[in-house]
Amino acid sequence: MSSFPKFDVPPGMDDHLCLAIYSANLAIQRTYKPVLDELGITYPQYLTLNLLWHQDERPVGQLAKELDLEASTMTPLLKRMETSGLIERRRNKEDERQVTIALTKKGQRLRKKAGCVAEELQATCGYETPKLRDLNILVRQLRDALKGSILPT
Repeated sequence: MSSFPKFDVPPGMDDHLCLAIYSANLAIQRTYKPVLDELGITYPQYLTLNLLWHQDERPVGQLAKELDLEASTMTPLLKRMETSGLIERRRNKEDERQVTIALTKKGQRLRKKAGCVAEELQATCGYETPKLRDLNILVRQLRDALKGSILPT
């Protein structure tokens, strides 16, 4: 049973946390876009590369899970990244059904240039690192609590 108050009508838009998070996500992506355009990558490609920069050679399923995406969404994304020369897709020698993603030299070189993406967000919003870190922790805690209460589909 919910401990939240019952509403006769839905709350006003300013009181919808989902809208605030959704529109903040869109604003973050718009902030990143000029920098990512200079790097020649999209936002989903940046997120995928970021995972690989921290741990290279990952199975597709692991990347999909960490990005909270379906494998069917990952496949076209990874194909475009492979065509761009950023990654290589390799069959696992022990289990050919499994595909591992590895950075190419081009993908590895992009890491140094991509450090400016987070700096752009901080410069644009004016928040200091501790405030952004605290906000990140709160949003991830909310996400995890919600995911933990949702039944698998």
